[in-house]
Amino acid sequence: MSKVFEPNREFSKNARIKNMCEFKEIGHEVDDDYEAYWDKLAKEKIDWFEPYNKVLDESDAPFYKWFIDGKLNVTHQCIGRHLKTRKNKAAIIWEGEDGSRRIITYLLLYYRVNRLANLLKNKFGIKKGDRVVLYMPMIPEAAFAMLACAKIGAIHSVVFGGFSAEALRDRIIDARAKLVITADGAYRRGTPYLLKPIVDTALESGCECCENVLVVKRNFEDIDMVEGRDHIYNDLIKHESQHCEAEVMDSEDPLFLLYTSGSTGKPKGVQHSSAGYILWAQYTMENVFDVKENDTFWCTADVGWITGHTYIVYGPLAMGATTIMYEGVPLYPDAGRWWNMIEELRINQFYTAPTAIRLLHKVGAEQPGKYDLSSLKVLGTVGEPINPDAWMWYYDVIGGGRCSIVDTWWQTETGGHMISPLPGATPIKPGSATFPLPGIKAEIIDEEGNPTPVGEKGLLCITKPWPSMIRTIWGDPERFKKSYFGDCKKDGKPVYFSGDGAMYDEDGYITITGRTDDVINVSGHRLGTAEVENVVAHDENVAEVAIVGKPDDIKGESLFAYIVTKTDIDVDSLKKVVNQLIVKDIGPIAKIDGLLLVPGLPKTRSGKVMRRLLRTIAKGEDITQDISTLEDPSIIIKIEKLFKGE
Repeated sequence: MSKVFEPNREFSKNARIKNMCEFKEIGHEVDDDYEAYWDKLAKEKIDWFEPYNKVLDESDAPFYKWFIDGKLNVTHQCIGRHLKTRKNKAAIIWEGEDGSRRIITYLLLYYRVNRLANLLKNKFGIKKGDRVVLYMPMIPEAAFAMLACAKIGAIHSVVFGGFSAEALRDRIIDARAKLVITADGAYRRGTPYLLKPIVDTALESGCECCENVLVVKRNFEDIDMVEGRDHIYNDLIKHESQHCEAEVMDSEDPLFLLYTSGSTGKPKGVQHSSAGYILWAQYTMENVFDVKENDTFWCTADVGWITGHTYIVYGPLAMGATTIMYEGVPLYPDAGRWWNMIEELRINQFYTAPTAIRLLHKVGAEQPGKYDLSSLKVLGTVGEPINPDAWMWYYDVIGGGRCSIVDTWWQTETGGHMISPLPGATPIKPGSATFPLPGIKAEIIDEEGNPTPVGEKGLLCITKPWPSMIRTIWGDPERFKKSYFGDCKKDGKPVYFSGDGAMYDEDGYITITGRTDDVINVSGHRLGTAEVENVVAHDENVAEVAIVGKPDDIKGESLFAYIVTKTDIDVDSLKKVVNQLIVKDIGPIAKIDGLLLVPGLPKTRSGKVMRRLLRTIAKGEDITQDISTLEDPSIIIKIEKLFKGE
C-alpha cells in the first residue's frame, strides 16, 4: 500500500472543504438530487442577466444542454462584476523573460478589454458568432483578446504559438475565422523570435475566409505588413472607447474552440459553451486550489492549451483572484527562475506539469534551497500522471512537506478538473489522482459498463453529463458522437469515454494508467499518432511508418518511429529529414526522439497495424501478447531483435 499523506491541519481549518466527512456529505447531496446540486452552484456562482428555466436537457443526448435559456456574459463574470469590490486589485501580473513586469488591475483590465472589443467591432466588423483565431505569445494581450471576443460574443480559437504555419492554416480554415490576432514575436531563452511570418505563410493559400490580421508589437522588430489586411494593434487601440456593453449570451452559446489531436489525422475543434464552462472553471479554482480573496495564483501553462484557458484566464478571473502570466521558460537564465518568482511575488498556489518538475529536479535540484518558498500553500500538477519520485521531490523540497499536492486529471474536452484531491480534505497517495470531484461521476468500467475489480485496468468514463463538458466537435457532430460516446456503455446507454485507462486500489483511489488509443502524451501535450505519421509518410524515403509512445524520464512519453524505407538511407539522416518535415507541418513539440528501420510492420490479416506490440518493444519489455493473429508473426520477432541490437 502506498504511503498516505494527510492534509496540513492548519490549512484544513480554513479550507472550503475541511475533511472527508464534508466531502462525503456533498457526495450524498449529489446522489440525492443531481440536478439540484448543479442548480445550487449555478445560482451561487454566476451573475445571471436572466435566470434559466431548466437545469439540464438530456433529450438529444449526447448533445446535452445546461441552464436552458439563462443569459450571461463570461467577460462580465470575469471582470465587470468585480469592479465594485476589486477595481484596484491586481487581476494579472505579467512577467517577461527579461524580468520586466506589468501589473493590470481589474479596472485597467476592464478598460483594455473594452477597447479591444470595440476595435474588433468597429474596425473589423466582428460580431456575435464570428470566429477569431489567436496565435499569440504569453503576453497580457492574449488574455485581453480572449476576453474581448467573449465580451462581444465572438468565438475565439487560440492556437499554440509553437505550432507550424500549416497547423495554423488548417485551424483557420476549419473554423472559418474572419480575423487572426497575433504578435510580431516574443522572447524565449533570452532570444527574440518572430510569429508574424508564420501567420503570413499560413495565409498564403486556402484562407480566403480570413480578411484581416491584427498584430501586437511586442518585439518592435521589422515585419512584413500586407496593405489592407494587416493592422498594428498598438496604433489602433488608443483611439477606441474604454466602455463597451457586454453582449447578452445564451448559456449554451459557444465561448471558444480549441483544437486537439485525435486518433485520426485531422485535429478536432472542441467546442465549449458559456455558462457551464465558466461555472466549473470558477468552482474548481475555489475548491481544488482553495484560492482565497488575497491569494496570488500561478499556472505555468501556455494560453494555447486548455490549462491556460481555464487556469490562467477564465478560472482565476471569474473568482476575482490575481493570476500570474510568465513569458519564458523555467531554465532561463537558470533553473532557479521559477523559485525566484515565487519568492518575489509571494505565490500561494503553483500549478505546473510533471515534465517541468522532473526537468527542474534533474538540472537544478539545489536551486529551491536558495529561495523563500514559504508563501506556497497548494501545489498542483497537470497534463499527465506524475511518478512517485517526482511527487516526493515536489512535496518535500518545493512544498516543504506542508503543502498538499493536487494531482489533477482532466482534458481539453472536460473543460476543468474531473478527478483531484481537495487540499484541505483528501489524504493523498503519491501518483494517484484520488477521487472524482463532487458532482462528477467518473467510473472505471469495461466496454459493457461493468465495474473493474481492484487492481485491474479498465476504461475511465464519465457516466453522467456535467456542465463544462464538450458540446460538439466544430462542424462534425457525427465525429463527436463516435469519438467520445461510441466505445463504452453504462446501463445500456453510451457514456463519455476519456480515452484513458485507470484502476482502483483497495481504498477506492484512482490511478491513471495512460492512453488506450493512438494518442501520445508528450510533456502534457496530446499528439495523435496518425497526424505525425501522415507527415512522415510524405517523405520520399518512407514506405510505411508507425509512431508509438516510449517512456521518457523528463517528458513522460516521447515519440518513437518504426519506419520501412523505400531507399537506402541511414537512421541519422532519415531522422533529420523527417523531423524537419514534422517541425514544418506540426511544430517542434512533435519531433521524434527515436527511430528504428524495420523490414515491415506487424499487421493483422485485415491490414491493421498492431501498435500495442510496437509500444511493448519501445518500452523494452518482452512480447507476451498473442501474435498468432498477425499476417506474418515473424515480423514482430525480427523487429524485437533489431530493437535489442541482435
